[in-house]
Amino acid sequence: MKRCLVCACCFEGENWGCPRCGNQPALRDGLIRFAEDPSIARGGFKPEYFAQLARFEEGNFWFRARNRLIQWALRNYFPDAENFFEIGCGTGFVFKGVREILPRLRLAGSEIFGDGLVFAQARLPGADLYQMDARQIPFEREFDVIGAFDVLEHIVEDENVLTQMFRATRPDGGILVTVPQHHFLWSASDEHSMHQRRYSRAELRRKVERAGFRVERITSFISLLLPFMIFSRMKRKSSRDFDLWEEFEISRPLNAVLESILTIERALIKAGVSFPAGGSLLLIAKRPATAQ
Repeated sequence: MKRCLVCACCFEGENWGCPRCGNQPALRDGLIRFAEDPSIARGGFKPEYFAQLARFEEGNFWFRARNRLIQWALRNYFPDAENFFEIGCGTGFVFKGVREILPRLRLAGSEIFGDGLVFAQARLPGADLYQMDARQIPFEREFDVIGAFDVLEHIVEDENVLTQMFRATRPDGGILVTVPQHHFLWSASDEHSMHQRRYSRAELRRKVERAGFRVERITSFISLLLPFMIFSRMKRKSSRDFDLWEEFEISRPLNAVLESILTIERALIKAGVSFPAGGSLLLIAKRPATAQ
């Protein structure tokens, strides 16, 4: 169902006009815009980063490995899903990967910054895309699966976002979440990425369960590369003259080796291994069928 962000009325239908209060979100450049003022997101991300992300995502080992892990989790834990909603879809790189493996899945995505949606529109013609603040999701019990991939760490009110995700998820549906892990890995990279936090496993589980979800699986990933990551972050602890994109500019042979290592790691995760430590966390959770 659609949910009016002004009066909280829930309603069905193609039209976004609220039958109770008459509120109608703006439509511009083919996008429904629930949050046209990006200043509300100031401090969470820099929109000029999208062009650089679009440049690196297709070839970089980290983005490619995360995509394949997300694809596996979606197929394995939600085999009957008919639709998928991604919060903070950015340039649409994850979206594109989901469409490649599940072409019949109805896709919807949101991004607070219109700059990112320009790239997402180009990558995913036909997907439902919204300019939206994740703290105010205009849906109720609408989606089989909602994804938030390296999004929550950018938002001060992360628990509010999880509550909104719970509201928008159908009973027996669920969420897929990835976040950066381990406070001791905090570095200039986090500061320039405008992160609010890195998570511990206990913190992420607690916040997700507090929102009403039942956690099905939680595992670290980027685990086999953790020593490499620690060394890299120790070298780049200072923010002075920091280049966020330098770590993405690696040689093709090294990129291939790192991706191969993460392929082995993913095989272990598929086999049931839950790594206790790693650069990131993957969490899969479901909304109980009886949840109100």
